Amino acid sequence: MSCLVYGANGYSGSLIARLAVTRGERPILAGRSAAPVRALAEELGLPYRVGPCNVAMLEDVGVLVNCAGPFAETARPAVAACLAAGAHYLDITGELDVFDWMFTQDAAARSAGVAMITGAGFDVVPTDCLAALLASSLPGAVSLELAFSAPGGLSRGTARTAVAEMGGGALRRVEGRLVPTRFGSPSREVPFPSGVLPVGATRWGDLVTAYHSTGIENITVYMPLPPGAFLAPIFRFGPLRRLARSLIRPGGPSADVRTSSGCEVWAEVRDAAGGSASATLTGPNAYALTADAAVTAAQRILAGNVSPGVHTPSSALGAEFVLSLDGVELKQLS
Repeated sequence: MSCLVYGANGYSGSLIARLAVTRGERPILAGRSAAPVRALAEELGLPYRVGPCNVAMLEDVGVLVNCAGPFAETARPAVAACLAAGAHYLDITGELDVFDWMFTQDAAARSAGVAMITGAGFDVVPTDCLAALLASSLPGAVSLELAFSAPGGLSRGTARTAVAEMGGGALRRVEGRLVPTRFGSPSREVPFPSGVLPVGATRWGDLVTAYHSTGIENITVYMPLPPGAFLAPIFRFGPLRRLARSLIRPGGPSADVRTSSGCEVWAEVRDAAGGSASATLTGPNAYALTADAAVTAAQRILAGNVSPGVHTPSSALGAEFVLSLDGVELKQLS
């Protein structure tokens, strides 16, 4: 049984396909655009398929790696196809609503004997794993704060998703419920390994994934606010949002940028008695980490190391999974 990378013609999909080949794998490449999928497959000497992600495409496929965004459009048909074909599934989404929907498929996945990992990329692997590590170090934690910094540029898909997310404002998890808040609010300063940075609240996937991984009911996720963040509310308006998305150019960070940039994550948990635990980690460029995490997770699924059902990265592969990835280092645990 093999791995199929759907959306292989995209920025992250191409990185995943190339890394898989360097590790001795021969994934099937697939996507909706024939010319770029065929060109990459011929360059790498790999088989390829073109068309929608359906049962026919998954013939003889052990695990589908869904890299095709927006995942709000591709996740549902891809998951349905996997359930029907008996193929395992993982994606690299960061879309909060997709995470929420994915967990409604847990019973169906268990019944079909299919393992599903959602968010198997930078979007939540380091934050989800760090949250799980801290939750295990402080049983009874009632609040979780997470922050990340990932300079080094965005792919077209990530940038387009970010525009849509900013228009929706920020969210927090309060007593188990998702509560809307203004983008960037609340704000605070965070001690990243490279120094203290001001950050503001965003609508990050861990508001769903870390909630499932840790059971903690109060979660806020922060990021350094980009220039012009105060303009985020204008993206609520469809015409302006569509205009902004249309101006985003294809592609993503160059190889030089990926090599010269990295990411940082900070997390803190607190319990009702005032006890706390915090940690930070550093890692490579977000897209390099995504490729590493996705390929490694797919290999572990194919090896039979993930149980049926819908999982976060840490619930599928363990809280220390992120520490097995190239260039990731836990900098502090206190």
